[in-house]
Amino acid sequence: MSFGQGGPQWGSGGSGSQPPQWSNRSPDWAALAEASETRNRRRKWLLIGGGALATVAVGAAVAVAVVSADSDKQASNKPASQLPATADIPSNSTGPEPSFEATSAPPPLDPKEFISDVKKDTAPLAPDTFFPGTQLTMGEAVYKKGALASTKNCASAAQGTLGAVLTKNDCTRLMRVTYAKDGVAVTVGVAVFDTEAKALKAKVDADKQSVVQSLNGEGVPVFCRAAICRSTTNSYGRYAYFTVAGFTNGKDVTQKDAKVFTTGDDLAEFTFRQIRRRGEAQASEAADQ
Repeated sequence: MSFGQGGPQWGSGGSGSQPPQWSNRSPDWAALAEASETRNRRRKWLLIGGGALATVAVGAAVAVAVVSADSDKQASNKPASQLPATADIPSNSTGPEPSFEATSAPPPLDPKEFISDVKKDTAPLAPDTFFPGTQLTMGEAVYKKGALASTKNCASAAQGTLGAVLTKNDCTRLMRVTYAKDGVAVTVGVAVFDTEAKALKAKVDADKQSVVQSLNGEGVPVFCRAAICRSTTNSYGRYAYFTVAGFTNGKDVTQKDAKVFTTGDDLAEFTFRQIRRRGEAQASEAADQ
């Protein structure tokens, strides 16, 4: 190694080499300069060569990346028939599928339960609750509503054997209403009991002579007090209901008088619907609580 002009030169050798020998002879400056230039040129070419190799390496890496990207793009553009089969595609999860206990909605409340016992049938009870408005439409027929009445002395609003039947089965209330159309009138009587069993017993005990007393007033004259009229008996829940239908002019009803039968059937059907609606309304209210 040279340490500069006039510096010492070390020879080769290890720890046993001889110490340097000093000489009084002048160095060959031209040879030293040429040697130094040669070393500089060699170092320069080494640097250039190394840079070129690095550039080539970077270019190769970029080329590989581009080729890889193109390869992925080509794979994604393949038709579905060339894509991996479903069985070859790994699933998102290898664990068991979650399981849930089967649930079901509670059964709907039975409306009839709410009108079969006084303890559950707690909605307000009045004649105009069963028979609202001033008229009733059933199909194409429109009936005008007449008088309303209500009594706790059920037998007082009954005719024939009905009074005894109602008393025997502990009737607590008897509500009545009259509807009329084209000279025909019908009175509906709704007898109230504490249980369904008592109402059903009253229906069974009633006979052909068990008739609700007709209710006149509000434009309807007295009817079905002395003439032959058509009557019906039925029950639903804790309610028994009766109809008596006839002519307002006192004429006897015969089997040929279809409009009297139709009027009585329409009012019996309407009464049944009203009792059922009462149960449905209370069941719906209980379900919402």
